[in-house]
Amino acid sequence: MDKNAKPATIAAHAAGAVDPQSGGVVPALQPSTTYLRDEDYALVRPDNIYSRSDSDNLRQAEEVLRRLEGAQDTLLFPSGMAAIAAVFRTLPNGGSAIVQSGIYWGTTAWIREFCARRQIDLIEVDADALLATCQTTKADMVFVETPSNPWLKTVDLRAIRAATSATLVVDATAATPILMRGLDFGADIVMHSATKGINGHSDVLAGVLSTGAADAQIWDMIRTDRKMAGAILGPFEAWMLTRAMRTLPLRVERMSQNAQALAEHLLAHGGVKDVFYPGLPSHPGHDVAQSQMSGGYGSLLSVLVKGGKTDALLVVGKLKLFLRATSLGGVESLVEHRHTIEPHTGIPENLIRVSVGIEDIGDLIGDWDQALD
Repeated sequence: MDKNAKPATIAAHAAGAVDPQSGGVVPALQPSTTYLRDEDYALVRPDNIYSRSDSDNLRQAEEVLRRLEGAQDTLLFPSGMAAIAAVFRTLPNGGSAIVQSGIYWGTTAWIREFCARRQIDLIEVDADALLATCQTTKADMVFVETPSNPWLKTVDLRAIRAATSATLVVDATAATPILMRGLDFGADIVMHSATKGINGHSDVLAGVLSTGAADAQIWDMIRTDRKMAGAILGPFEAWMLTRAMRTLPLRVERMSQNAQALAEHLLAHGGVKDVFYPGLPSHPGHDVAQSQMSGGYGSLLSVLVKGGKTDALLVVGKLKLFLRATSLGGVESLVEHRHTIEPHTGIPENLIRVSVGIEDIGDLIGDWDQALD
């Protein structure tokens, strides 16, 4: 495939993946865990030895993501948390990490436990204080999430890059590589929970890391760790992910359009106190998002309804199209009362996290209107 192909073309053609054996325009699923050697004990395929490190389906999915991300190399993992763990295991005992606070709670909880166990100095700072901290504090790694979940805060990646020599790792799950390529703004490694928008059908667990410096020592450590620890995405999941990514640009475009329209509508609604969405000019991080994101602002937003916990739960309970379930980035719209899930994080009792899908926007707005009445 032409190296200058645009994201929509890369995705639709799965970066040129076909099945050469049958001539099928869809790549085949190969579930084998081991591979043949000939009479002289030479590998029939030198690049295939054992599925813990070798899989055509895995490589195909990685190539699509590598092209979309504009990366030198990409590695898939069995979950987003597995990808994050692989990055943090490169930190030396007694090292230090600056981590943005108010991000996905699962990430924060794991990092805290890991750093305590490894005697790593963990510095957690809000997005608003992140730049100043990076300018004054030496660290081995800086980990940020933009836009963040569930606060939708944005981080100026170029500014952070200029402020630190640390390895800059960016969780860009809410943006997907369609809306933002973190490597273009100075990130050393970009991470996504591919479970979310990249797969987009709520049926595959996966995580991904991409780098602009495949020859860096830290990347060698991550690649070796993945192989030796067996943190490999299975061939069926990789095949499913490749299949899903063929429509990724279309899905992201529609979800972003829907989210923007819903955010604007809810911000003007009498029953809503505030809406957190980087596509709104009133959002504190709008200018940063506008400078880093292209084609939209993603499917994730958070809504503060007027009142307290009871009022928020009443709205959530009355929604009909927005399914009450955890996750984001799927074709179906989801809604979650975050305080019920993580009351210990200080999340407001009236905050409702919303993942906007690809449904008709009139239907989605109508669902919220009847729930807020």
